[in-house]
Amino acid sequence: MIQRANGRWVIVLSFLVAYLLAIVPFPDWAMHYRPQWVAMVLIYWVIALPYRVGMGTAWLIGAFMDILEGSLLGLNALSFALMAYIALNLHHRLRMFSALQQSGIVLALVGLHMTITHWIKVGTEQTDTVSMLFLLGALSSAFVWPWLFVFLRQLRRGFDVR
Repeated sequence: MIQRANGRWVIVLSFLVAYLLAIVPFPDWAMHYRPQWVAMVLIYWVIALPYRVGMGTAWLIGAFMDILEGSLLGLNALSFALMAYIALNLHHRLRMFSALQQSGIVLALVGLHMTITHWIKVGTEQTDTVSMLFLLGALSSAFVWPWLFVFLRQLRRGFDVR
């Protein structure tokens, strides 16, 4: 009897690619438009495999993102865990939504993540920006979501990740 591959490496590899996309240099004028790749990949895996990727995984992914960005430790971890909690509670509904509806939920979740991190950065005086331009990343994430969802679903089905 042939054992099926665990598929854990597919999940890890998708997060590594998302981390690489998160640190790709952008011009200064386009920094606000950068999609939140790690957050979107986390949302996908929480929706697709809620019993394997949950709040603990989200916390670890966020802590590694904090280290990668050099930000306050626990900043992304807290917001990713909150995002995962909401996605875990809605994952049955999210699976039934159309791509446009899922994009709206991704807009809300990524917007929540970006708002929490912005508030904490303002509160700890790491930034003094008071404009709402930081939310453009949530809008671009919602725009990219349908293609990312299709790509990750095909990857999951192709490698039989369960």
